[in-house]
Amino acid sequence: MARLTPRQYQRHTLLAMSAYVGFMLLAWPTVRTADSMALKVLLALAPVVPMLYVIGLMARRILDADELEQRTHLVALGAATAVVGALSLVGGFLAAAQVFKSDGAILIWVFPVMMLSYGITRWWVGRRYGMSLSCEEDRGLPMAWRSLLASVATAAVAWFGRHKFDDMGLGVLCGMSAAFLLGAVVLGWMRWRARRGDGGAA
Repeated sequence: MARLTPRQYQRHTLLAMSAYVGFMLLAWPTVRTADSMALKVLLALAPVVPMLYVIGLMARRILDADELEQRTHLVALGAATAVVGALSLVGGFLAAAQVFKSDGAILIWVFPVMMLSYGITRWWVGRRYGMSLSCEEDRGLPMAWRSLLASVATAAVAWFGRHKFDDMGLGVLCGMSAAFLLGAVVLGWMRWRARRGDGGAA
């Protein structure tokens, strides 16, 4: 299998995210009104398909990377798994104790939280190994911009589908958009600090 260039990786990711937005706008609002269980399952899982493709692209990118990059990816994935696992454990106990009521919609948060944790940890590990941020920019769109694009896309889904979603669905989408935006701000701030440090060292 041919190795994807950073530009091809970005193009494939952008197409997958566009498909995700399309499914969220067209398929997701009709889930609860679907007549048959098979159609309901199909509509509910339609937005998952492009996200699984993005996960596959990430795995392919990690496999194609050199040993140092693979190490940063794997440490970041391990940290992201630990963060999501710990939050799930805390949330599960609080929900079981009926401190707050929760339904299955909260599971939608797992992937954004994992990606945010992954991005921050990979940046931190990369800095410890002396990886240059300028090299990251040459190889593809910075993680802060990706997070910002995800925030804008999710907000667009919430805005254009505001008449189709119920209050819970809108709340979930707005929360996801805010989480992606927070991630973009944090990652952008860390990038700015690192550049400032590199400039001071030079």
